Amino acid sequence: MSSARFTVRFAGPLVTFQDAGRPGHKRFGVSASGPMDRLAFAAANAALGQPEGATVIEVSMGGIVLACTEGTVSLAVAGGEFDVDIAGQKPEGWTVTSIEAGQTLTIRPGRAGSWCYVAFAGDLQCETWLGHAATHSTSGLGGGALTAGQEVEVTNTRTSPDREGPIARPGFAQFDGIARVVMGPQDALFDEAARAALTTDTFHLTDAFDRMGVRLDGPRLSIGGALSIPSEPVARGSIQVAGDGVATVLLADHQSTGGYPKIATIIGPDQDGLAQLRARDALRFLAISPADAVSIARSHAAARTAWLADISSPRGTLMERLMRENLVDGVVRADPDG
Repeated sequence: MSSARFTVRFAGPLVTFQDAGRPGHKRFGVSASGPMDRLAFAAANAALGQPEGATVIEVSMGGIVLACTEGTVSLAVAGGEFDVDIAGQKPEGWTVTSIEAGQTLTIRPGRAGSWCYVAFAGDLQCETWLGHAATHSTSGLGGGALTAGQEVEVTNTRTSPDREGPIARPGFAQFDGIARVVMGPQDALFDEAARAALTTDTFHLTDAFDRMGVRLDGPRLSIGGALSIPSEPVARGSIQVAGDGVATVLLADHQSTGGYPKIATIIGPDQDGLAQLRARDALRFLAISPADAVSIARSHAAARTAWLADISSPRGTLMERLMRENLVDGVVRADPDG
């Protein structure tokens, strides 16, 4: 059985093992966790021909350095605009490449983005909990956070030269800093000024940003007597408002229930883009109807499926790629006597 081994030379905060998530346990107080950017996670696996939901390494802005000590394996990096270095080679941040014993993979934050994903062509080994590797960051349950000195193994490894090269990025998922929201479920408990401020004023992400959520800097949203509501289930993308009027967007590791009022909920297609923003980036909200939200989600799902299918197809060997290209177009005879 082929395998590859790595030593973690360095891993920043919130660098964790993640699979697609752990759904179905919220009634027991267990959040689904999973990737912060679900589309980039899916892209890294698809570009390698990996099973949907296969375990990857989620890299935060803290970065990671992995030294390959044994074997050879193809890998994919996707998400954000991170700087990637493999043995001195600097491929694009969305790429499929390979690494062999004696080489080092270094990923550092680049010009944009907060999260990227490293998938391997094989089975990335880590602890599981309730059948999933997804790491719940505050408890550490699941695959867990990576730490310096840790050994990482990938079994059943493959090399896929016919898949190597840049990963085409999804034009349908570009995020412009405007998150579409459906108002509610407690928007009626906020005064008119607060509801108007949510969709007319500009907010900024703060440094209070982790896998549970991000606090926003912006207008205080007066909640009146809304704090008297009982605790209830909460969803990823909820915009909850504490007693001080500060809004927080709930993300992958959000709590399963909460008693703070939720003024609105960000639609699924915009949640990945929001998670890739950085502290002090601007954020605005646009209210849409529930019917429009459903329509957008369906269109996004169709575009996502088509794009993932496209990037999951092997590109062919180098010779096959050259044969597909028109390399002689425009060539004229060099013989001066023509």
